[in-house]
Amino acid sequence: MDWFYRFPHMNDDTLRNLKKMIDDGFREFTRAWGGSIEGFFSPLQQFLIWAERFMTQTPWPIIILIILGIAWAGSRSLKIVLGCLFTLLAIGYFDMWTDTMRTISMIFVCTVLSIVIGLPLGIAMSHSNRVQRVVNPILDVMQTMPSFVYLIPVVMLLGIGRVPGLIAVVIYAIPPMIRLTNLGIRLVDRDVLEAADAFGSSGWQKLFKVQLPLALPTIMAGINQTIMMALAMVVIASMIGVQGLGQPVLKAIANQYFTLGIFNGLAIVGIAIIFDRISQAYGKRLQKHQEIAHG
Repeated sequence: MDWFYRFPHMNDDTLRNLKKMIDDGFREFTRAWGGSIEGFFSPLQQFLIWAERFMTQTPWPIIILIILGIAWAGSRSLKIVLGCLFTLLAIGYFDMWTDTMRTISMIFVCTVLSIVIGLPLGIAMSHSNRVQRVVNPILDVMQTMPSFVYLIPVVMLLGIGRVPGLIAVVIYAIPPMIRLTNLGIRLVDRDVLEAADAFGSSGWQKLFKVQLPLALPTIMAGINQTIMMALAMVVIASMIGVQGLGQPVLKAIANQYFTLGIFNGLAIVGIAIIFDRISQAYGKRLQKHQEIAHG
């Protein structure tokens, strides 16, 4: 009756050899193509370095004014602007300004990259059920895979540094962007699309002048979730050399520095709230504008 209590499994030697074969194959791939892959991501590294230099070397009053200007342009809410100002001043007062700017630069680059990759994929999924059937299982894996696992292949390919961390963050954060772009376009009213066809709109005109504008609130929700997930990955990405607020948190965990961890964790929360409130307010403004236009 031993088989009844122990699930039948592959022979131990066979399983060990299978794992060894896969590991050896990936190492061979890394040795053969690691340099070429690193060169391919070189422009991305330069973009990340530029963004970090801009955020850390620009005088802090200018950075605050830029962020407050973005907050006002997105929300048109004095309450949100004052909340952003208070949060930024508190972060600076407790000596976390530089790490915060590094984190914001990383999130900015991750968000741009997620939009550049995720928007076309979401559009392709919305126009093809076959593409959706292929991409959905991949997104399921990306969203359920433990975040630490993403670090293993990128470190083996590219080593320790900013770019491997950036790639891991993007892989973790991009699924909401793709899914909500697909959902937003699919939810566009069929009557509106039929009216566009009746007026002789081409496929591209219908996409850029009808579907994307009407789906923009849902797409903004995808961007919002991408930013939140990228911020959630910051601490984990600090394990492979990503500078910012994650490294002090990691140091606090390793050395049991309670206050250091709490302060930097609250700074991450503050940034998340700023991004969340601005993007949500902008999405609501878009929704109200469309309700007025089509109401």
